[in-house]
Amino acid sequence: MAEQAGDPLFQSHDPIFNRKELLHVGHVPDEDRIVGRDDEIQSVAAEVGAITRGDPPNNVMIYGKTGTGKSLISRHVATRAQDAARNNDIDCGVLYVDCSEANTETRATRQLALSLKEQTGYQQNIPLRGVGTMEYYQHIWRILEGFFDAIIVILDEIDKLDNSNILMQLSRAREAQKTDAYIGVIGISNKVKYRETLDERIDSSFGHRELFFHPYDASQLREIMRNREDAFQPNVLEDGTIELCAALAAKKHGDARKAIEILKEAGELARRTGSETVSEQHIQQAQEVAEINRIEELTSGATVHAKLALYALASRIITGDRETHKTREIYERYVGICEMVATDPITENGLYRQLKEQAFLGVIESEKTGGGRSQGSYLLHRLVTDPKHIIKAVRRDSSLEDLPAYDRLADGGSETRDRDVELSSFS
Repeated sequence: MAEQAGDPLFQSHDPIFNRKELLHVGHVPDEDRIVGRDDEIQSVAAEVGAITRGDPPNNVMIYGKTGTGKSLISRHVATRAQDAARNNDIDCGVLYVDCSEANTETRATRQLALSLKEQTGYQQNIPLRGVGTMEYYQHIWRILEGFFDAIIVILDEIDKLDNSNILMQLSRAREAQKTDAYIGVIGISNKVKYRETLDERIDSSFGHRELFFHPYDASQLREIMRNREDAFQPNVLEDGTIELCAALAAKKHGDARKAIEILKEAGELARRTGSETVSEQHIQQAQEVAEINRIEELTSGATVHAKLALYALASRIITGDRETHKTREIYERYVGICEMVATDPITENGLYRQLKEQAFLGVIESEKTGGGRSQGSYLLHRLVTDPKHIIKAVRRDSSLEDLPAYDRLADGGSETRDRDVELSSFS
């Protein structure tokens, strides 16, 4: 029989990508592709490793900026611990919950229960809706009792949960005789002060260790990128693209996830434009797209006032002649912008706290300086990215899309929406 031709609408061969999954955010690479995190792997393993010997593990909180390998290393170590435990005839499970999606205790426990059911022969029906949190806990305890000696639970972006009661329930389950299985929890957060938000009773019960992951440097990012070269077809990446991608990511944020995203986006740009290779120009264009996406992701959970504070700082930089500005100067611009979007401004101290949070996330940098005897000390704030990226990211919020775009600000801010308010006059 003659071979049938494929659908002409779809290419049978991708001219750019070979193994695109290597550039996927959720992809957990093989051990030989993990770069610059040997110490972190050892540290996490030291906390949960007891589970492989049939002993209780420690709970651990991992802090660090986005793209520093927190989720990757947690899943890598947990999977290896699971394999090692099973080699010792210990039934060990690994559960992962993205708390930015499962952001309530009910949603998180439902996901845990459903994941456990999927991994076992548990026969009882687990409703998707219409039941309370405690019923999901009951399913969890029953499955653990029937199928597991131990589990490792990874709660990614744990600070997005509306409450932290799940930590107490999991950490006290054995003590409360809900299950005989050992439960080790790995919490992951971008917010180093997350522990301060915990109820004292929960913090005491959780009793966790804390680990901090630092950003990757340029050489580590280059190696990470080289370990993804086979995501592309042979000879598609032009000379210098890997080095440029790593240098841009290191300069901006040391975020490996975004470096990989830049590489992937560059490939997509090349394919869309019909190019046979990925060039440095594609990397530059992809970097801008990725940076705007990064800012939007970092500010996605922020208040509207945090976004307006960033917009105020960006607009002062665009319409002025300085890169750094005092809190007071940003606040004065912010008040004017609040008037434009018909929002009541928060206090200057409240704005300072919003800026402090953005500094932790790496969107801005804040430096304390002295102004002499007459002025005293004060904070100077600067953006760590191009102000136009901030403007574009903030305006992606549907409630703020009527704010002036970058080009209007760059022309002096004279064209604004209603009331003919000029941004350059918000001094």
